[in-house]
Amino acid sequence: MNKVIAAINLTIDGYCDHTAGIPDQEIHHHYSELLKNAAVILYGRKTYQLMQYWQTILKNPSEDKSMFEFAQAIDKIEKIVFSNTLKDLQWESARFANYDLKHEVDELKKLANGDILVGSPGLINALTHLELIDEYQLCIHPVVLGNGLALFKNNSEKLTLKLVGTKTFPNGAVILYYHPTLAEG
Repeated sequence: MNKVIAAINLTIDGYCDHTAGIPDQEIHHHYSELLKNAAVILYGRKTYQLMQYWQTILKNPSEDKSMFEFAQAIDKIEKIVFSNTLKDLQWESARFANYDLKHEVDELKKLANGDILVGSPGLINALTHLELIDEYQLCIHPVVLGNGLALFKNNSEKLTLKLVGTKTFPNGAVILYYHPTLAEG
């Protein structure tokens, strides 16, 4: 069965901000490969709108080949968007969710031809609460923001994770790979 992977960028003080990280060629390449090997990525409205930036890179490629490679990967992967306010997605590879979050993920786990990525803080938090995340890939950037959106805000239950791997980048960012553990009674 396909895994649900929460993949997100965080600052060292624990805030979610895709624009605060220090992207470099290695990070772009890593995420390009992650996208190429997955079937679908789930977004909420805000993150989806933020990711639409990559359409501009496809139209006007930068000199950084890794950015263009990432733009191509994000363009190709199917995107499922959970939003009650967006009316038009303006991206051929995107569609609105057909069901509520739990049902959509349950269906994707049965039908998708690859892993299911989750790239929005709100969806990661909701899927954590539903115990549907199989793996967390937290990319910690060596940046301190001091405030922002915490990944697990409003989470009232203890979550214990097992570190299963790490990946370090030359710019100082580190991906921590975690699997959820069963709650101890």
